[in-house]
Amino acid sequence: MKLVKQLIYTITISLFMLSCSEDDDGVTAITIDRGEQQIIDAEELSTYLATHYYNSFDLSQMTDPRLEDIEIEELSADETLPAGKTLLADVVVKRSVTFSDTTYDYYILKISENDESAETPNSTDTILSRYEGSLLDGEIFDNSSTPVEFDLTSTVLGFSLAFTDFKVASSFEVNTDGTVTYSKPGLGAVFMPSGLGYFSTSITGVPSLSELVFKFELYTTRTNDHDNDGVLSHLEDVDEDKIVTNDDTDGDTLLNYLDADDDGDGTPTAEEDLEPDEDLTVDRDGDGDPTNDIGDGDPTNDDTDGDGIPNYLDTDDSVSNLDL
Repeated sequence: MKLVKQLIYTITISLFMLSCSEDDDGVTAITIDRGEQQIIDAEELSTYLATHYYNSFDLSQMTDPRLEDIEIEELSADETLPAGKTLLADVVVKRSVTFSDTTYDYYILKISENDESAETPNSTDTILSRYEGSLLDGEIFDNSSTPVEFDLTSTVLGFSLAFTDFKVASSFEVNTDGTVTYSKPGLGAVFMPSGLGYFSTSITGVPSLSELVFKFELYTTRTNDHDNDGVLSHLEDVDEDKIVTNDDTDGDTLLNYLDADDDGDGTPTAEEDLEPDEDLTVDRDGDGDPTNDIGDGDPTNDDTDGDGIPNYLDTDDSVSNLDL
């Protein structure tokens, strides 16, 4: 299958090279069409899921299985599915997301998680996790032997999206050596197309246009407010597609989750929080009366003109123009 994959990629890249151009320095720029590449990736993932199985029975008998316990193997053409194994295609859950004007399907394998905790990461949270990344041929390109913290906005998109399907660990215990043991972490895997991974970029161990597999354990999650504007970063996802890299309300190229003035009206988002609370010391609107404009810490629920658009996203609601 690898030879077929390489052949398809070679043909595809060759076709792109025929239509590419050279810049003034004579450097050839190759453009990869995301839509066309997604067709190739989708076929590869579909074939992979239909021809690989995992040790479902063994895992079901474990009280607290871990990443290393997940065994994924290939089913040869003349082989009968072994007892106690399950084809990935029969159990994975398909998710879809639109990114860079292309619709991608990725697949979630959920092994276990804490049933008592409802806490699930947002795609902008900082999580604590262990993981193992590999190519479809099983070659491991990255892994963590100990828990690692990730800001999910700094990882490949398929990785960050996968965690939004899992819950955090049920509890933890600090060991005598200072390490921490987590009980019943969210455990599973994600199978993603190259467009949700590194796409046309190659990194050590990962050729460009590679579909990826990540196994992982999820321990904890923590919400972020990257721009400290009083709006949690996951709430800055205006179109609610779990992607914050395409939300830029004022079109200033500074993404909402990194922009302290989301609507570009000159009034920082934090100062568009006008609802009174118990702290009556700050005159946010500069009218000399601090008792009428102290916020509740949440700019998302202030809509002065009642048009359904919160003040911090509405250029018509500049605080300096409010008659309070």
